[in-house]
Amino acid sequence: MGFLCLILTVSTLFLPPILSEPTAELGILLAIKASLDPQGRRLSSWSAAGDPCDGSFEGVACDERGRVVNISLQGKGLAGELPPEIGLLERLSGLYLHFNKLHGVLPKEIANLSRLADLYLNVNNLSGEILPHLGNMSNLQVLQLCCNKLTGSLPTELGSLEKLSVLALQYNQLTGAIPASLGDLRMLQRMDLSFNRLFGSIPVKLDNLPMLEVLDIRNNTLSGRVPKALKRLKTFLYANNMGLCGVGFASLESCSASDGPNPNRPEPFGPVPSSLPKRDIPVSANCKQAPCSNEVSRPSNVVILGAIAALVILVVTGLLTFIWYRRQKQKIASTSETTSNGQLSTDQAKRVYRKTGSPLISLDYANGWDPLDKGWSGTGLSQEVFGSFLFNIEDIESATQHFSEVNLLGKSRFSTTYKGILRDRSAVAIKCIAKSSCKSDEAEFVKGLKILISLEHENLLRLRGFCCSKDRGECFLIYDFVPDGNLLQFLDLKPGSGKVLEWSPRKSIIHGIAKGIGYLHANKEDKPAIVHQNISAEKVLIDLHHNPFLSDAALHNLLADDIIFAALKDSAAMGYLAPEYTSTGRFTENSDVYAFGVVMFQILSGRCKISRLTRRGADSCKFEDFMDANLNGSFSESEAAKLGKIAFACTHESPSRRPAMEFILQELSSF
Repeated sequence: MGFLCLILTVSTLFLPPILSEPTAELGILLAIKASLDPQGRRLSSWSAAGDPCDGSFEGVACDERGRVVNISLQGKGLAGELPPEIGLLERLSGLYLHFNKLHGVLPKEIANLSRLADLYLNVNNLSGEILPHLGNMSNLQVLQLCCNKLTGSLPTELGSLEKLSVLALQYNQLTGAIPASLGDLRMLQRMDLSFNRLFGSIPVKLDNLPMLEVLDIRNNTLSGRVPKALKRLKTFLYANNMGLCGVGFASLESCSASDGPNPNRPEPFGPVPSSLPKRDIPVSANCKQAPCSNEVSRPSNVVILGAIAALVILVVTGLLTFIWYRRQKQKIASTSETTSNGQLSTDQAKRVYRKTGSPLISLDYANGWDPLDKGWSGTGLSQEVFGSFLFNIEDIESATQHFSEVNLLGKSRFSTTYKGILRDRSAVAIKCIAKSSCKSDEAEFVKGLKILISLEHENLLRLRGFCCSKDRGECFLIYDFVPDGNLLQFLDLKPGSGKVLEWSPRKSIIHGIAKGIGYLHANKEDKPAIVHQNISAEKVLIDLHHNPFLSDAALHNLLADDIIFAALKDSAAMGYLAPEYTSTGRFTENSDVYAFGVVMFQILSGRCKISRLTRRGADSCKFEDFMDANLNGSFSESEAAKLGKIAFACTHESPSRRPAMEFILQELSSF
């Protein structure tokens, strides 16, 4: 056996094993559990007798040396507090506790997490102030604190987060000014400060942020001149700040001389108002019809009555509009509010947005959103461009029997999928995606559609067409229906199960997945090189002949950034996310190769969770450690050993040590 492994080991695939010690952080995790889940109802898998790094601790991922690097417990109903012990997990790079019921304040010890790249604490009940200590977290890339009860001002120290790309603080109770130091965040792409109580002017330094694409400051009490350069942003939302003025911005009045910079009151405060406006009824500081005085005059009864009448009309109009909308919009029936792993369903996510402004659903429904319109913002999404790929909403409703629960195939964070029968009697799977989960930029959305319809390969799930409905506020993707489910149904089977895959189909499935990924990575005339970004066993569909079809290829080109962020947290929890993502924040062909290696191990071992023991077994050709016991030894040892070596190489911690898909396909062609 040892001689066989020696023959199979080649320099491009042989990788020295990384020895690991049992985690020394068990006690820390148990203290965190006691604080996050004081009733002991949600984290039962976190046991003092367990090993956090063998896959038994829900939501915990470790590195090769047995150090905790990721905690993903979003949407688990945790109702405790974030404890100081969290700061002891020195290697932690991702902390995902959003969509829970956590309360209390942020512990200052969290700033000790110098390697942390993603901090997701949004949609909880956290209170207190945003710690200035967060400015010391030099590797932080995503700071999600929205939809809490945070108070106080924005610390100027946040401007020290040189790698920060997303700053989401909306729907809190923050006061004070926007610090000018935020203009130093050179990597910032999205900043959302909406629905707070911020006042003062918009710092001019925000003009200079080279990567900024989205800025949302709605529903504050900001005043003064809006920097003209902000017009370059893809998305700039500023409504309900009555004191703002500027040139070239819809709904903003032109500025007067008094709205300019005040040398006696430097940024970020801007012009001095005669009195600070109240939060509930912002007052414009602009005076156009009479010279401004330092004394604030009392409004007349006529003005007060007029304001009350206008408010009543606005409320009644809004109520009638809401009732009409609810009657017009069809509801999608479902038997459950959550998916099987406790995550929010599409319908539940929509309701959370309506109530709290969830960052996962950050865009309003817009009546004007209709990419099927030939004149839709000049994009020309027409029959001439997309041909037979265009469907209409009547086709979708007829195919799904008006979205009958009987046809429901499944739900994810951002979509609901139904089985459908088209008019030609062919079976399809129809993925329904809320408009609020799609890219807000129309041109980018159309570009993404063009990429999707350009993909054509025997191991990629074929897109039959699409439909976007303005009235429903949804987009529908129509795919071929694959009748035998996905790869997950063949994993973690009990001994004697009739669904155990034989050796030949396992090889065929591995080879087919590799060919599909290789096609995506290839740069051809009719399509660019594409990184899948979300390869997993769930994305590998299997037909009755055990042919694999990789689904959701290039789907990220249609989705909003927050939806992509949410999806990759699940990948991290299941072990598919390449370790370098926590430091680079980017997906590459190498990260696809890593996920493919994990799927290979799942197919070989028949298990969902891949441990360090599995990887070491593949490297040393110990078949009992990485091969499925349900096969009862009915496999080719030479082939299994070679596949184990390939999977081991694909999952190397260093991306430069992983083989390219082209080389992997060459190795697999010899089977």
